Amino acid sequence: MARTIFICGAVLGGLAVAAGSFGAHSLKGLLEANGQSANWETAVRYCLFHAVVLLVVAITTSLPQAHSLRGLLNAAGWSFLLGTLIFSGCLALLALSGMKWLGAIVPIGGVLLLVGWALLAAVGFQLSAAGSPAE
Repeated sequence: MARTIFICGAVLGGLAVAAGSFGAHSLKGLLEANGQSANWETAVRYCLFHAVVLLVVAITTSLPQAHSLRGLLNAAGWSFLLGTLIFSGCLALLALSGMKWLGAIVPIGGVLLLVGWALLAAVGFQLSAAGSPAE
């Protein structure tokens, strides 16, 4: 599972860089004309941040002291992945298409991202309670 989450984080990171570059150059006129530059930038920023978090989750899963917490880490990873796909994906599609109804789906992704952060915090508390080097 850690391998899958790691690969997804790496792919999302690459997509975020490509989307940021594409938005700054090829799509700049379209996004500005439609007033969607901020939505595109937010989608790219959240995608990149959470790509890095997916890498951290995957690496943390491989730590010996996290063995008993792999279920929580996997749940956090999937929450981050699905949350990023929904949040950033719908926001980017909204920026490109102007379909306002996509804005109603974006908060679902945001909630999944919050769930991922809460699960990661729970992992941190349990690692600390176990007397890990993280203290």
